Amino acid sequence: MSYYDNSNYSHGRKPRSFPLIVVALISALLGGLIGGSLAQNLYGRQQTNTPQVILGQSGSPPVSVDPDSSKFPVVEIAKALGPAVVGIANFRTQGSFFGGSELAEAGSGSGFIVDAKNGYIVTNNHVIEKAEKVVVSLADGRNVNGKVVGADTRTDLAVVKIDDTKNLTAVHLGDSTKLQVGEPVVAIGNPGGQEFARSVTTGVVSATNRFLMLQGESSFNLIQTDAAINPGNSGGPLVNYQGQVVGINSAKNQEPGFEGMGFAIPISDAMPTVQQLIEKGYASHPGLLVQIDDRYTVEYASQRGWPAGAYVAQASLGGPADKAGIKAGDVLTKINGVEISNSLELTHELFKYKPGDSITVTYFRQGTSKDVKVALGELKS
Repeated sequence: MSYYDNSNYSHGRKPRSFPLIVVALISALLGGLIGGSLAQNLYGRQQTNTPQVILGQSGSPPVSVDPDSSKFPVVEIAKALGPAVVGIANFRTQGSFFGGSELAEAGSGSGFIVDAKNGYIVTNNHVIEKAEKVVVSLADGRNVNGKVVGADTRTDLAVVKIDDTKNLTAVHLGDSTKLQVGEPVVAIGNPGGQEFARSVTTGVVSATNRFLMLQGESSFNLIQTDAAINPGNSGGPLVNYQGQVVGINSAKNQEPGFEGMGFAIPISDAMPTVQQLIEKGYASHPGLLVQIDDRYTVEYASQRGWPAGAYVAQASLGGPADKAGIKAGDVLTKINGVEISNSLELTHELFKYKPGDSITVTYFRQGTSKDVKVALGELKS
């Protein structure tokens, strides 16, 4: 299947590619990896006088669904959530007609405010990637400069901050672990840019626990929805009928003949990474500290009579894999008994753990498979 990210690029949408990547991988684990990992000595970066961060509004959900009411839930959801949804424009230096260069809008996406007091906005990493300038469009018509506080390619998450916090509204965060297939949801975002800002589409949760072969999104068990998601919706919220954000709209199946297959990162899985990006400016992940060569495909392995897996091009000296005896040329085939066939599946499995966890890695070498215990290391975005 073919997928695209839903940022809207004026020079054409480009599917994300999968070059040689470092699978020292992944994490910000489901539930909450923040705890001790919030130590401020990581990366040598220290923060002082950090403002109190309030992510999502507390208290009762903003929308109460009353089946006997004459009010339509989606109308109330749009009223409650619309002011918290923003447009995000990505500006980069581009050549001009006169031979010089200038900043021009290279793409746009969506985001939503999670902390109105401090101006923190959640979006996708691919919305702000390589941006030299970020402009945030607010519901009241203001266009303000934004600063990327932290971004993480491995989870496709980013946090942007704006200083002008006057009259901001934050979303309410829900619990995506409680989502049920068939549950109605609403997507809000800016498909096509500001011209269609805060467009509202409706649908249902088509499935949960979906896996996409797409860097960043492969880290999560995604929410599948048939609510219309289009280029420019990336980073916008997927909302339940209580007006609570349950997902971050991120990708869509664009294969000809397919309709209504959009995907969102579950908010409960995303928030530990978001919290780290706000607190530290980067995210911490568990890692094997190996480099994987994605030219090793299932077809290539089959021709040689080898098993499918992730081919180790290099194991960092002194890293977790190296200490466990894993070497360049080995093929990683299982993580704790779960079969993997490429680097993205390896990422997906490692995401379930945290730095310091001990896991069993199965690898293939010279016709023989072997199990070894590996204590996962730490990788910083």
